[in-house]
Amino acid sequence: MGKTLQEIKYSVLDLAPIREGSNAAESFKNSLELIQQSEKWGYNRYWVAEHHSMPGIASSATSVLIGYLAGGTSKIRVGAGGIMLPNHSPLVIAEQFGTLESMYPNRIDLGLGRAPGSDQLTARALRRYHQSDGSDFPELLEELRTYFKPYEETNLPVRAIPGEGETIPIWLLGSSDFSARLAAQLGLPFAFASHFSPDYTIPALNTYFHSFRPSETLKKPYVMVGVNIIAADTDERAAYLATSSQQQFLSLIRNKPAQLQPPVSNMEEMWSTYEKAIVHKQLKASIIGSKDTVTQKLQTFLAETQADEIIINTQVYSQSERLRSYEIVKNILK
Repeated sequence: MGKTLQEIKYSVLDLAPIREGSNAAESFKNSLELIQQSEKWGYNRYWVAEHHSMPGIASSATSVLIGYLAGGTSKIRVGAGGIMLPNHSPLVIAEQFGTLESMYPNRIDLGLGRAPGSDQLTARALRRYHQSDGSDFPELLEELRTYFKPYEETNLPVRAIPGEGETIPIWLLGSSDFSARLAAQLGLPFAFASHFSPDYTIPALNTYFHSFRPSETLKKPYVMVGVNIIAADTDERAAYLATSSQQQFLSLIRNKPAQLQPPVSNMEEMWSTYEKAIVHKQLKASIIGSKDTVTQKLQTFLAETQADEIIINTQVYSQSERLRSYEIVKNILK
């Protein structure tokens, strides 16, 4: 028998959008309001993602933002979805997340990705003299995990303090099967980015399920899947709100990333037939509509993925409409 919507956990993925005409300061205030409401509504965890050189995303200093959000809440788990590990020294990430875990015990998650989270020029600026194509991700991951072990087990000459001896949950993130396979081999939880890579969702999940090896961390597979959900009081209103995220992807494929734009009544005036096809392909797993429509589509999505947890991204221009969308989803799940 398949899982029901009430059986699994739900979480929030916040891309910390900077709206047209606004700034990062407002974005952070909006994120704090959203996480505080998410905690009241009973969402399980709240993740922010590392992106760089993106005018519409404010979460580049991901660890700093996690500390701000965790400090404004008391129960909800807060973490990175994710830290792009090839951009950083594993020691620095161990210290940063060791610090966060010391401040907010048993509430911090560390999701790790191997993509740059930016264009190649920005990646070079971030890494300076360390050039990586992501192929060394397993080695970087092993180094990071070693820093978290107790000193008595490692006797490392270089130590992560804070960080050493902390049991921070590590997740591997992916939009293909590379991290799915690695997470399975190491017995780690896996989160898949279906919200922008829908065609690879089922193949990657199958790889993870079939290759999973139990570990001290995890005895059986655990999968969280990202999905775009935009819920409103009517299907028409939700479709209208969704044009902001469509414009965001349109700007990306034109290589002109921009701030999050207000919704529009007619996208046909904004894109070519070719661009429309690309955006729709990228966002085809999105769930957009009224409470009834979202319920039906979410159950279908769960049946297809058999996820243990769904993490929801809601990119809409209006803060009040964004809050309303997450509230509608939680009302579905009661």
